[in-house]
Amino acid sequence: MSYELTGKLVAKYDTVQRTETFKTREFAVEKTEDINGRTIVNYAKFQCVQDKTTIIDRVNIGDEIKVYFNIKGSKWEKDGKVNYITNLDAWRIEQILKTSANSAIDNEYMEPLDTFSSTAPDAVDDLPF
Repeated sequence: MSYELTGKLVAKYDTVQRTETFKTREFAVEKTEDINGRTIVNYAKFQCVQDKTTIIDRVNIGDEIKVYFNIKGSKWEKDGKVNYITNLDAWRIEQILKTSANSAIDNEYMEPLDTFSSTAPDAVDDLPF
């Protein structure tokens, strides 16, 4: 099952080579919610593994992002003690771009050019080819 969270990137860490064939990278996101007039701030630390460790490279601290992730858990035993570990494994990140309220095009729906068609009687195909 996949989950998503939108928030502000507040930290990103270096890639760590755990074994010869396994590497991880962590980053943290701040999630702010207004509930009944109160601002609640939570932080979530995510990890990326293997080839996904580079997905955080294209965003900067302070950027609004949407993180797609899976929840993974494992059981760890040592010296008769049992511990359970939960990881938020990020597999995709999207940067949320802020739009200007003054731009007329921001609030307008634009159909992709490769699928444009019109049924309006006043539509004119004025392309020279």
